[in-house]
Amino acid sequence: MANETTAGTRTAPHHLPPGAQAAAHYRRPLLHSPFFEASRPWIQTDSFIAWAGYLTPDVYSYVEQEYFAIRNSCALFDLTPMVKYCISGPDAERYLNRLMTGNMTKLAPNRVLYTLWCDDQGHVIDDGTVFRLGPQEFRVCCQDRQLDWFLDCAFGFDVQVTEATADIAALALQGPTAFAVLQAAGFLGLDTLAAMGIAQQALQGIPVMVSRTGFTGDLGYELWVEPEHAAQLWNTLMQTGASRGITPMGYQALEMARIEAGFILPGADFMSCAQTLRLGRESTPWELNLDWTVALDKGHFNGRRALLAARARGVRRKLVGLELDGNKPGHGALVYADAENNIQIGEISSALWSPTLKRNIAIARIDAPYCDSKATFWVDLYLHRELHWERRNVRSWIVPRPFYAPARRRALPPPLR
Repeated sequence: MANETTAGTRTAPHHLPPGAQAAAHYRRPLLHSPFFEASRPWIQTDSFIAWAGYLTPDVYSYVEQEYFAIRNSCALFDLTPMVKYCISGPDAERYLNRLMTGNMTKLAPNRVLYTLWCDDQGHVIDDGTVFRLGPQEFRVCCQDRQLDWFLDCAFGFDVQVTEATADIAALALQGPTAFAVLQAAGFLGLDTLAAMGIAQQALQGIPVMVSRTGFTGDLGYELWVEPEHAAQLWNTLMQTGASRGITPMGYQALEMARIEAGFILPGADFMSCAQTLRLGRESTPWELNLDWTVALDKGHFNGRRALLAARARGVRRKLVGLELDGNKPGHGALVYADAENNIQIGEISSALWSPTLKRNIAIARIDAPYCDSKATFWVDLYLHRELHWERRNVRSWIVPRPFYAPARRRALPPPLR
């Protein structure tokens, strides 16, 4: 069962840095990441957002410049606030297999798996990535803090669950020249690193874990390092990448790229069942169009019985990709089955006029049976023009996701440009 170390973690202020830094937290409610001082010279806008207790740049310079760096050169994003958990012990694999919808027995060491975890009713609590670092050593990265749920589910397992958010600094390097920058910086052997793979590297004597993962749908890597080496890693990448168009990017540019990639975001495209206040607002993996993340054949796991029943009943609604006429994004707009807007069938949760695709795209929740339809829908848009509101009724239709999926994302070896 969970040992005393695990039990002690429950009462610790797990979102704080260890030791003396904790006192500073109360004087500055939002923390700075270990990369903040090194990145300060590139911050031109003083535009920040709060993310998991950290102050994160929303835009460094211009969102357009940062977005086009992702698609045409490469961009560097501070991933440190991503919530991270270390899970280890003799029962680590068995514990995660019981907790998650994915099959951990098929996850080889030095590989990464995208998965979900559900409550007993089969409703999604959160999604995240599981990094298998060894036979019984894992790292889970997710959007929201899950320590209480993870510890409750650890009862009866010989496993240690600890939060490591403040103990691991991370950068995401994304874009066509990402591989070239890492190779020029001194990383070796990444030409054989497949998508969702992990490599342990050393850069100027600094241990760095490199994973071929990202949230942009493009060629990209994530680099994981101890906080004391964060500034050196940032400076090395920025200096090496200067001739290859490297640009720091904030949250806005990442949001544009993730919508093009068709990735969903908790709190935007679905609500965790742990946070919903109204019945019927929670989602199952089937409703999120994430059937492929659920390994029903692996044996029992949290929510399996409910998921089998939900699959037999059919979905109430489904998260789908939409394309709209025109060039005005439909974020938050309602979707109708008829041009007269009498039959509401859904709403748009994320939307973007894609500069790369030159398409008006969106992610939307569409009610059954329309969620599998090839018919034309109608979206009710309100546009603010010169202090006046205009109403537009535009056509839309279901399209496959991802909207943008370049071959270089999974190419092996990656393009060197």
